[in-house]
Amino acid sequence: ASAGMGMMASSGDLISLYVGIELHSLALYVLAAFHRDDLKASEAGLKYFVLGALSSGLLLYGASLIYGFTGSMRFEDIAAYATANPSPGLIFGLVFLICGLAFKVSAAPFHMWTPDVYEGAPTPVVSLFATAPKVAAMVLIARVLDGAFIGSHDQWAQVLVLISLISFAVGAFGGLAQKDLQRLLAYSSIANIGYALLGVAAGTALGVQSMLLFMTLYVVDQFGFFAILLSLSRKGRPIRKIADLAGLRKDRPGMALALTVLSLSVLGMPPLSGFWGKWAVFGAAADAGYWMVGAAGLVASVVAGFYYLRIIKVMWFDPAPEGTEATDPSPVEAKT
Repeated sequence: ASAGMGMMASSGDLISLYVGIELHSLALYVLAAFHRDDLKASEAGLKYFVLGALSSGLLLYGASLIYGFTGSMRFEDIAAYATANPSPGLIFGLVFLICGLAFKVSAAPFHMWTPDVYEGAPTPVVSLFATAPKVAAMVLIARVLDGAFIGSHDQWAQVLVLISLISFAVGAFGGLAQKDLQRLLAYSSIANIGYALLGVAAGTALGVQSMLLFMTLYVVDQFGFFAILLSLSRKGRPIRKIADLAGLRKDRPGMALALTVLSLSVLGMPPLSGFWGKWAVFGAAADAGYWMVGAAGLVASVVAGFYYLRIIKVMWFDPAPEGTEATDPSPVEAKT
Protein backbone atom coordinates (compact mmCIF):
# COMPACT_ATOMS: atom_id res chain seq x y z
CA ALA A 1 0.00 0.00 0.00
CA SER A 2 2.83 2.41 0.85
CA ALA A 3 4.56 1.75 -2.47
CA GLY A 4 1.32 2.40 -4.33
CA MET A 5 0.72 5.65 -2.47
CA GLY A 6 4.27 6.75 -3.27
CA MET A 7 3.70 6.05 -6.96
CA MET A 8 0.42 7.95 -6.89
CA ALA A 9 1.95 11.06 -5.36
CA SER A 10 4.94 11.08 -7.73
CA SER A 11 3.36 9.84 -10.98
CA GLY A 12 4.07 11.81 -14.12
CA ASP A 13 2.01 9.82 -16.60
CA LEU A 14 -1.26 7.92 -16.83
CA ILE A 15 0.39 4.48 -16.62
CA SER A 16 2.15 5.10 -13.30
CA LEU A 17 -1.04 6.80 -12.08
CA TYR A 18 -3.08 3.66 -12.69
CA VAL A 19 -0.44 1.23 -11.40
CA GLY A 20 -0.01 3.24 -8.21
CA ILE A 21 -3.76 3.38 -7.58
CA GLU A 22 -4.23 -0.35 -8.12
CA LEU A 23 -1.16 -1.29 -6.09
CA HIS A 24 -2.43 0.53 -3.03
CA SER A 25 -6.09 -0.40 -3.62
CA LEU A 26 -5.42 -4.16 -3.70
CA ALA A 27 -3.78 -3.97 -0.28
CA LEU A 28 -6.70 -1.95 1.11
CA TYR A 29 -9.24 -4.47 -0.25
CA VAL A 30 -7.55 -7.19 1.81
CA LEU A 31 -7.33 -5.02 4.93
CA ALA A 32 -11.01 -4.06 4.70
CA ALA A 33 -12.04 -7.73 4.92
CA PHE A 34 -9.26 -8.73 7.33
CA HIS A 35 -11.73 -10.14 9.89
CA ARG A 36 -13.06 -12.96 7.72
CA ASP A 37 -15.34 -14.31 10.45
CA ASP A 38 -17.08 -10.94 10.84
CA LEU A 39 -20.07 -10.61 8.51
CA LYS A 40 -19.86 -6.82 8.42
CA ALA A 41 -16.15 -6.90 7.59
CA SER A 42 -16.67 -9.42 4.78
CA GLU A 43 -19.56 -7.40 3.37
CA ALA A 44 -17.53 -4.19 3.57
CA GLY A 45 -14.54 -5.77 1.84
CA LEU A 46 -16.70 -7.20 -0.95
CA LYS A 47 -18.52 -3.91 -1.50
CA TYR A 48 -15.24 -2.02 -1.55
CA PHE A 49 -13.74 -4.45 -4.06
CA VAL A 50 -16.72 -4.41 -6.44
CA LEU A 51 -17.13 -0.63 -6.39
CA GLY A 52 -13.36 -0.21 -6.58
CA ALA A 53 -13.28 -2.32 -9.74
CA LEU A 54 -16.04 -0.15 -11.21
CA SER A 55 -14.13 3.03 -10.41
CA SER A 56 -10.98 1.56 -11.96
CA GLY A 57 -12.99 0.89 -15.11
CA LEU A 58 -14.12 4.52 -15.22
CA LEU A 59 -10.56 5.69 -14.68
CA LEU A 60 -9.18 3.44 -17.42
CA TYR A 61 -11.88 4.52 -19.87
CA GLY A 62 -11.08 8.16 -19.19
CA ALA A 63 -7.34 7.52 -19.56
CA SER A 64 -7.90 5.71 -22.88
CA LEU A 65 -9.92 8.63 -24.23
CA ILE A 66 -7.24 11.09 -23.16
CA TYR A 67 -4.54 8.97 -24.81
CA GLY A 68 -6.64 8.63 -27.94
CA PHE A 69 -6.96 12.40 -28.33
CA THR A 70 -3.44 13.42 -27.26
CA GLY A 71 -1.34 10.44 -28.37
CA SER A 72 0.66 10.54 -25.13
CA MET A 73 0.48 9.28 -21.57
CA ARG A 74 2.82 11.91 -20.09
CA PHE A 75 1.29 14.81 -18.18
CA GLU A 76 3.59 17.38 -19.84
CA ASP A 77 2.57 16.29 -23.35
CA ILE A 78 -1.11 16.18 -22.38
CA ALA A 79 -0.86 19.71 -20.96
CA ALA A 80 0.72 21.03 -24.17
CA TYR A 81 -1.90 19.37 -26.36
CA ALA A 82 -4.86 20.38 -24.19
CA THR A 83 -3.72 24.02 -24.21
CA ALA A 84 -3.21 24.17 -27.99
CA ASN A 85 -6.12 21.93 -29.02
CA PRO A 86 -9.05 22.14 -26.59
CA SER A 87 -11.47 19.34 -27.40
CA PRO A 88 -14.86 18.28 -25.97
CA GLY A 89 -13.73 14.66 -26.27
CA LEU A 90 -10.69 15.36 -24.13
CA ILE A 91 -12.87 16.95 -21.45
CA PHE A 92 -15.21 13.96 -21.68
CA GLY A 93 -12.29 11.64 -20.90
CA LEU A 94 -11.17 13.91 -18.08
CA VAL A 95 -14.61 13.70 -16.46
CA PHE A 96 -14.33 9.90 -16.34
CA LEU A 97 -10.83 10.23 -14.89
CA ILE A 98 -12.11 12.59 -12.18
CA CYS A 99 -14.94 10.18 -11.32
CA GLY A 100 -12.46 7.34 -10.84
CA LEU A 101 -10.21 9.48 -8.65
CA ALA A 102 -13.16 10.83 -6.64
CA PHE A 103 -13.96 7.25 -5.59
CA LYS A 104 -10.48 6.87 -4.11
CA VAL A 105 -10.91 9.91 -1.85
CA SER A 106 -14.51 9.05 -0.81
CA ALA A 107 -15.97 12.15 -2.45
CA ALA A 108 -19.75 12.13 -2.91
CA PRO A 109 -21.54 10.82 -4.90
CA PHE A 110 -18.79 8.17 -5.19
CA HIS A 111 -18.76 7.53 -1.44
CA MET A 112 -21.11 4.52 -1.26
CA TRP A 113 -18.42 2.17 0.08
CA THR A 114 -17.09 4.48 2.77
CA PRO A 115 -19.61 4.21 5.66
CA ASP A 116 -19.83 0.41 5.41
CA VAL A 117 -16.06 -0.08 5.20
CA TYR A 118 -15.42 2.27 8.12
CA GLU A 119 -18.03 0.44 10.19
CA GLY A 120 -16.97 -3.10 9.30
CA ALA A 121 -13.18 -2.81 9.26
CA PRO A 122 -11.00 -3.00 12.41
CA THR A 123 -10.23 0.38 13.97
CA PRO A 124 -6.47 0.30 13.11
CA VAL A 125 -7.36 -0.35 9.47
CA VAL A 126 -9.90 2.48 9.47
CA SER A 127 -7.23 4.81 10.84
CA LEU A 128 -5.18 3.99 7.73
CA PHE A 129 -8.15 4.48 5.38
CA ALA A 130 -8.80 7.91 6.91
CA THR A 131 -5.29 9.28 6.56
CA ALA A 132 -2.43 8.38 4.20
CA PRO A 133 -4.40 7.12 1.14
CA LYS A 134 -6.50 10.28 1.07
CA VAL A 135 -3.43 12.51 1.12
CA ALA A 136 -1.77 10.55 -1.69
CA ALA A 137 -4.95 10.61 -3.78
CA MET A 138 -5.45 14.36 -3.24
CA VAL A 139 -1.84 15.05 -4.29
CA LEU A 140 -2.47 12.93 -7.40
CA ILE A 141 -5.66 14.86 -8.22
CA ALA A 142 -3.76 18.14 -7.90
CA ARG A 143 -0.95 16.85 -10.16
CA VAL A 144 -3.40 15.72 -12.84
CA LEU A 145 -5.71 18.73 -12.85
CA ASP A 146 -3.35 21.59 -12.02
CA GLY A 147 -0.58 20.01 -14.07
CA ALA A 148 -1.80 18.10 -17.11
CA PHE A 149 -5.11 19.95 -17.51
CA ILE A 150 -4.48 23.44 -16.19
CA GLY A 151 -5.43 24.80 -19.63
CA SER A 152 -8.92 23.30 -19.20
CA HIS A 153 -9.45 24.72 -15.72
CA ASP A 154 -12.78 26.37 -16.51
CA GLN A 155 -14.26 23.00 -17.48
CA TRP A 156 -12.96 20.67 -14.76
CA ALA A 157 -13.38 23.26 -12.01
CA GLN A 158 -17.15 23.06 -12.52
CA VAL A 159 -17.03 19.30 -11.96
CA LEU A 160 -14.95 19.65 -8.79
CA VAL A 161 -17.21 22.38 -7.41
CA LEU A 162 -20.25 20.16 -7.96
CA ILE A 163 -18.55 17.21 -6.25
CA SER A 164 -17.55 19.50 -3.36
CA LEU A 165 -21.11 20.72 -2.88
CA ILE A 166 -22.51 17.17 -2.89
CA SER A 167 -19.78 16.08 -0.45
CA PHE A 168 -20.66 18.95 1.90
CA ALA A 169 -24.32 17.93 1.94
CA VAL A 170 -23.79 14.16 2.23
CA GLY A 171 -21.06 14.45 4.86
CA ALA A 172 -22.83 17.01 7.03
CA PHE A 173 -26.37 15.64 6.97
CA GLY A 174 -25.44 11.95 6.69
CA GLY A 175 -23.58 11.99 9.99
CA LEU A 176 -26.43 13.43 12.04
CA ALA A 177 -28.25 10.14 12.59
CA GLN A 178 -25.19 7.94 13.12
CA LYS A 179 -24.63 6.08 16.40
CA ASP A 180 -21.50 4.17 15.37
CA LEU A 181 -18.35 6.27 15.88
CA GLN A 182 -16.48 4.93 12.87
CA ARG A 183 -19.49 5.33 10.61
CA LEU A 184 -19.82 8.93 11.82
CA LEU A 185 -16.15 9.52 11.03
CA ALA A 186 -16.79 8.19 7.53
CA TYR A 187 -19.35 10.91 6.88
CA SER A 188 -17.02 13.46 8.44
CA SER A 189 -14.29 12.41 6.02
CA ILE A 190 -16.66 12.82 3.06
CA ALA A 191 -17.41 16.41 4.08
CA ASN A 192 -13.74 17.20 4.67
CA ILE A 193 -12.72 15.87 1.27
CA GLY A 194 -15.18 18.41 -0.15
CA TYR A 195 -13.10 21.19 1.43
CA ALA A 196 -9.87 19.76 0.01
CA LEU A 197 -11.37 19.51 -3.49
CA LEU A 198 -12.54 23.10 -3.23
CA GLY A 199 -8.91 24.16 -2.79
CA VAL A 200 -7.91 22.26 -5.94
CA ALA A 201 -10.89 23.72 -7.84
CA ALA A 202 -9.44 27.21 -7.33
CA GLY A 203 -6.86 26.28 -9.98
CA THR A 204 -4.10 28.38 -8.42
CA ALA A 205 -0.87 27.72 -6.55
CA LEU A 206 -2.55 29.17 -3.46
CA GLY A 207 -5.40 26.69 -3.89
CA VAL A 208 -3.05 23.69 -4.01
CA GLN A 209 -1.10 25.00 -1.02
CA SER A 210 -4.32 25.44 0.95
CA MET A 211 -5.36 21.88 0.07
CA LEU A 212 -2.01 20.49 1.26
CA LEU A 213 -2.21 22.50 4.49
CA PHE A 214 -5.78 21.37 5.09
CA MET A 215 -4.99 17.69 4.44
CA THR A 216 -1.88 17.80 6.65
CA LEU A 217 -3.77 19.25 9.61
CA TYR A 218 -6.74 16.94 8.99
CA VAL A 219 -4.52 13.85 9.00
CA VAL A 220 -2.87 14.93 12.28
CA ASP A 221 -6.30 15.33 13.88
CA GLN A 222 -7.43 11.95 12.55
CA PHE A 223 -4.33 10.18 13.86
CA GLY A 224 -4.98 11.67 17.29
CA PHE A 225 -8.68 10.77 17.18
CA PHE A 226 -8.04 7.14 16.27
CA ALA A 227 -5.14 6.82 18.72
CA ILE A 228 -7.52 7.73 21.53
CA LEU A 229 -10.22 5.35 20.28
CA LEU A 230 -7.67 2.53 20.12
CA SER A 231 -6.62 3.19 23.72
CA LEU A 232 -10.19 2.96 25.05
CA SER A 233 -12.30 -0.12 25.69
CA ARG A 234 -15.32 -1.13 27.72
CA LYS A 235 -15.83 -4.63 29.13
CA GLY A 236 -12.88 -5.84 27.12
CA ARG A 237 -14.18 -4.69 23.73
CA PRO A 238 -13.15 -1.65 21.68
CA ILE A 239 -15.16 1.56 21.83
CA ARG A 240 -17.40 1.58 18.74
CA LYS A 241 -20.60 3.40 19.69
CA ILE A 242 -20.96 7.04 20.67
CA ALA A 243 -22.87 5.87 23.76
CA ASP A 244 -19.78 3.93 24.87
CA LEU A 245 -18.10 7.26 25.64
CA ALA A 246 -20.64 8.07 28.37
CA GLY A 247 -18.94 8.90 31.67
CA LEU A 248 -15.48 9.27 30.10
CA ARG A 249 -15.02 12.61 31.89
CA LYS A 250 -15.14 10.88 35.26
CA ASP A 251 -12.80 7.93 34.66
CA ARG A 252 -10.42 9.29 31.98
CA PRO A 253 -10.60 13.11 32.11
CA GLY A 254 -7.37 13.51 30.13
CA MET A 255 -8.71 11.38 27.29
CA ALA A 256 -12.04 13.22 27.38
CA LEU A 257 -10.25 16.56 27.11
CA ALA A 258 -8.01 15.39 24.26
CA LEU A 259 -10.97 13.96 22.34
CA THR A 260 -12.87 17.20 22.87
CA VAL A 261 -10.01 19.29 21.49
CA LEU A 262 -9.60 17.01 18.46
CA SER A 263 -13.35 17.04 17.77
CA LEU A 264 -13.43 20.83 17.85
CA SER A 265 -10.33 20.98 15.64
CA VAL A 266 -11.86 18.74 12.95
CA LEU A 267 -14.98 20.87 13.20
CA GLY A 268 -12.87 23.96 12.50
CA MET A 269 -13.22 25.90 15.74
CA PRO A 270 -10.67 28.72 16.16
CA PRO A 271 -7.88 28.85 17.19
CA LEU A 272 -7.37 25.09 16.74
CA SER A 273 -5.46 23.66 13.77
CA GLY A 274 -8.52 22.61 11.78
CA PHE A 275 -9.70 26.21 11.66
CA TRP A 276 -6.56 27.36 9.86
CA GLY A 277 -6.86 24.61 7.27
CA LYS A 278 -10.43 25.60 6.44
CA TRP A 279 -9.51 29.28 6.56
CA ALA A 280 -6.83 28.70 3.91
CA VAL A 281 -9.22 26.73 1.68
CA PHE A 282 -12.00 29.31 1.98
CA GLY A 283 -9.49 32.08 1.23
CA ALA A 284 -8.28 30.33 -1.93
CA ALA A 285 -11.88 29.69 -3.01
CA ALA A 286 -12.80 33.35 -2.44
CA ASP A 287 -9.80 34.53 -4.48
CA ALA A 288 -10.96 32.28 -7.33
CA GLY A 289 -14.49 33.71 -7.16
CA TYR A 290 -16.20 30.77 -5.44
CA TRP A 291 -17.82 32.81 -2.67
CA MET A 292 -21.11 30.92 -2.71
CA VAL A 293 -19.41 27.53 -2.60
CA GLY A 294 -17.34 28.68 0.36
CA ALA A 295 -20.54 29.83 2.08
CA ALA A 296 -22.06 26.38 1.47
CA GLY A 297 -18.98 24.83 3.07
CA LEU A 298 -19.41 27.08 6.09
CA VAL A 299 -23.04 25.99 6.46
CA ALA A 300 -21.93 22.35 6.21
CA SER A 301 -19.45 22.95 9.03
CA VAL A 302 -22.23 24.32 11.22
CA VAL A 303 -24.42 21.28 10.50
CA ALA A 304 -21.52 18.88 11.15
CA GLY A 305 -20.99 20.66 14.45
CA PHE A 306 -24.12 18.99 15.80
CA TYR A 307 -22.67 15.48 15.66
CA TYR A 308 -19.29 16.53 17.03
CA LEU A 309 -20.97 18.40 19.87
CA ARG A 310 -23.03 15.26 20.52
CA ILE A 311 -19.80 13.33 21.09
CA ILE A 312 -18.61 16.01 23.51
CA LYS A 313 -21.97 16.06 25.30
CA VAL A 314 -21.94 12.27 25.80
CA MET A 315 -18.39 12.32 27.21
CA TRP A 316 -18.92 15.18 29.63
CA PHE A 317 -22.55 15.04 30.68
CA ASP A 318 -23.93 11.51 30.18
CA PRO A 319 -23.35 9.07 33.07
CA ALA A 320 -21.83 5.65 32.49
CA PRO A 321 -24.27 2.70 32.61
CA GLU A 322 -25.25 1.63 36.11
CA GLY A 323 -22.62 -0.49 37.82
CA THR A 324 -19.89 -0.03 35.21
CA GLU A 325 -16.96 2.29 34.65
CA ALA A 326 -16.96 4.49 31.59
CA THR A 327 -14.00 2.60 30.13
CA ASP A 328 -11.62 -0.15 31.08
CA PRO A 329 -8.29 0.97 32.60
CA SER A 330 -5.38 1.24 30.21
CA PRO A 331 -2.74 -1.55 30.30
CA VAL A 332 -0.39 0.71 32.31
CA GLU A 333 -3.12 1.57 34.81
CA ALA A 334 -4.13 -2.08 35.10
CA LYS A 335 -0.56 -3.11 36.02
CA THR A 336 -0.24 -0.42 38.65
